[in-house]
Amino acid sequence: MSQRRSRFQVPHVFVLLTIVVFVCAVFTWIVPSGQYDRETKLVGGHERTLLVPGTFHHIEKHLSLKGAVLGDPVPDKATPVGLQGFLSAIPRGLEAAADIIFFIFIIGGTFGILQRTGVITASVGRLVSRLGDRGPTLTIVLMLVIAAGGSTLGMGEEFIPLVPVFLIVAKRLGYDRIYGLALVSVAVETGFAAATTNPFTVNVAQGIAELPLNSGLALRLVFFVLAVGLGIGYVLRYGSLIKADPERAIMGRAGFELDAGETDDVEYAGHHTVILIVCGAIFAFILFAVQKYGWWMADMAGGFFLMGIAAFLIARLPLAQASAAFVKGMEEMVVAALVVGFARGISVVLTEGQIMDTIVHSAATVLGHVPRYLAALGMLVFQSTLNLLIPSGSGQAAVTMPLMAPLSDLLGITRQTAVFAFTCGDGFSNSVIPTSGILMAMLALARIPYTKWLRFMVPLFLLLMALSGVFLIIAVAIGYQ
Repeated sequence: MSQRRSRFQVPHVFVLLTIVVFVCAVFTWIVPSGQYDRETKLVGGHERTLLVPGTFHHIEKHLSLKGAVLGDPVPDKATPVGLQGFLSAIPRGLEAAADIIFFIFIIGGTFGILQRTGVITASVGRLVSRLGDRGPTLTIVLMLVIAAGGSTLGMGEEFIPLVPVFLIVAKRLGYDRIYGLALVSVAVETGFAAATTNPFTVNVAQGIAELPLNSGLALRLVFFVLAVGLGIGYVLRYGSLIKADPERAIMGRAGFELDAGETDDVEYAGHHTVILIVCGAIFAFILFAVQKYGWWMADMAGGFFLMGIAAFLIARLPLAQASAAFVKGMEEMVVAALVVGFARGISVVLTEGQIMDTIVHSAATVLGHVPRYLAALGMLVFQSTLNLLIPSGSGQAAVTMPLMAPLSDLLGITRQTAVFAFTCGDGFSNSVIPTSGILMAMLALARIPYTKWLRFMVPLFLLLMALSGVFLIIAVAIGYQ
């Protein structure tokens, strides 16, 4: 029995996500179908299709042998997802997530050029040489900066190409592969969840709930400080444990090897400073344009593309070398980018089988019949669970907030509290669920098995959820506005 257990391995991420898509397809035959009416509204400068509360109605399923194989749609009836629908769900998910996929490819290519100029390796080497004996200080600074980006600007995918950089930092500081990934992943997911002005979660949810944008900021700032402090403390504690006893490293020291060239010393030169300044300015403008001009994936990708062009011109790289570096950078992002499309196949199946609204309606009905403190905690659990099926912050807000906002009115809970439950539930679960495109992409780049990451991350996830629960109780008690 012990030998069998030791041989068990979690399947490759593509296999795992395909299994989830298949299970969801099976559910479309079992779970009753239903649907809310929908309307299009302008939320935060973007048109969003929202549910209309009180309009849920069940839809009769059309079951047939043809439908089980090729699909057999009939007007005014729900069609469960058959074999053909299951097989095409992932390609349609890739198509639906095309903007994010190509965005990841472009920033991967850009970082390939930056790596070829030597600016990344040289900058990391210079940073570590100055703070190498102060690993905890460097950890705190890096994680605070990343968490602030996730909390204020909703940054997530932008940090995927930086995973190899943080692995280099961890290697040079004497930590393991898990520590390297935690520097970026724990920081960005915690910051994203402890949203202060995150345009993709808190602003969208507040817009749908008809609340002033960025209102209720004081409580969220306190929560951000405590949540990020908890995350940093957890990572530092793990680092101190493996420094004291390398055998406690989850991945093991022996397995922490980087690709050839990643750890080669590169002398810091004057043109590296120019590249950092120019690329930093472009990046700052991208963030500004997202807030000011409503830039989205294609626009941001164009900004990163300009960053790559500027870097190779400043470094005076031959065009052939720059092109090869760009292609190599994109190649390294293949798994990371395609994971996003595979995960999107889940929502494709649930929507086509018309059971997504049934799931949301059932949860809202249950929450409507429990005490308000318990309902607030129930919203947190529900949003966390639903994130497994809709791993998109703005997408989940469009599905749930039109129901949770009026439900909170009936329960005597402020709409601001419902928004807070959504941001915490949607955000923290991204650090552990296998359908999170960002998480699985980072794990693929870091070459860390999903089970190893869970062993590290689950205790912190539970602590963060407990902290969220405490703040939700406080929010209900004070009538959080």
